[in-house]
Amino acid sequence: MRKVIFSLSFLLSVFASSHAAATNVNIKNDKHAYAKGQKLVERLCTSCHRHNLITRSSGYTYQQWQSLTRTMIDLSAQPETEQLIFNYLAKTYPPNSHRSPTLVSGDVQISFEQWHTPTLGQRARDPVEAPDGSIWWAGQRANLIGRIDPDTEEMKEFSLPPNAMPHSVTPDKDGNIWYTGNKNGSIGKLDPKSGEITVFKMPDKNAKDPHTATFDSNGILWFTAQHSNMIGRLDPNTRDIKLVTMPTENSRPYGIKIDADGNPWVACNGSNCLVKVNPTTMQLNEIKLPDAASKVRRLDIDNAGNIWFVNSALGRLGRYSPDTSVIKEWPSPSGAQSHPYAIAVVDGIVWYNESGKRPDALVRFDPTTEVFQSWAIPSGEIYAGIIRHMRATQSGDLLIHQSSTNKIIRVKITQD
Repeated sequence: MRKVIFSLSFLLSVFASSHAAATNVNIKNDKHAYAKGQKLVERLCTSCHRHNLITRSSGYTYQQWQSLTRTMIDLSAQPETEQLIFNYLAKTYPPNSHRSPTLVSGDVQISFEQWHTPTLGQRARDPVEAPDGSIWWAGQRANLIGRIDPDTEEMKEFSLPPNAMPHSVTPDKDGNIWYTGNKNGSIGKLDPKSGEITVFKMPDKNAKDPHTATFDSNGILWFTAQHSNMIGRLDPNTRDIKLVTMPTENSRPYGIKIDADGNPWVACNGSNCLVKVNPTTMQLNEIKLPDAASKVRRLDIDNAGNIWFVNSALGRLGRYSPDTSVIKEWPSPSGAQSHPYAIAVVDGIVWYNESGKRPDALVRFDPTTEVFQSWAIPSGEIYAGIIRHMRATQSGDLLIHQSSTNKIIRVKITQD
């Protein structure tokens, strides 16, 4: 059974014990074995991800490193190799609190429902709910997209054309699933019924990395291309793709959302700006944030038309009012190094995560009271990271993920 439901009280107790416990592994004073373990980690672990994901983790016991690693690669048939690796990791990187978040208590109750995606090491990310209630995700490193049936827990993965390396998935109103081909300059559409994939190649060779996409009410797909510094518009009926370049060099357009009037809004991950797109002319209107050091991963829009954004570089939550041009920011509970990342507005409440902490924290902000509350985000039996995108379900829950352990998570929200 891949689905696991965690209560808040259980999460907090595990979080506390895992950071307080010292490793109980009997590591022999064997320099040769230690060196072999180090080389195995360098060969097997850092071939898939950067070494600093290990050094900057919250550290784990032998059993926790084992649990974490087995979500990425299965070495259970090689017990001697596993022992060398886990002994090295537990001795070198035991539990620590160097990057612990500042958790804020409150009255709201939540629970986490988790699924472990089938293919190991895929870096599962960006879950979203389709019109039929199924949950889809992008398995970027494994070049696939996947589906969860929450009722039966059945999962199915769909392989994509070579080197698509999907960054995100987005359903259309007919239930087709669109993905951004982040490595081969494409947008793709999957028909879940037939399994057929239609590929739309970028008309400009410089548009190399479609990133995040969203549909407007007319069925037009809008998308960002971060390192290409472009914003795109795709008409599925005509197959026409139009691209425009951001006003500021290296703005790195990242998150994108559509307001009630059909205007796309884009977050700048490389500059201190938000950008409003005219959907007819594709003219770009850049709004500069006051602090030049600001960088914005993602944004969302509330029912009043306010643009909520995460100031990732400065550890702040921000709000821009298009009506008044007023910008206001609040320090995130864990401070300037908290690196807020994903964000969603649900029923007037702002939710985001602090990705610079271990574990990363899920943060709730009530704009009416300006009160924060936060929780440590689990990843199976451990706490890892990180959330790169979050979206609301039709019932008002949140869909998040922990890409380091290939977990898709639904956050169920209740009030006292």
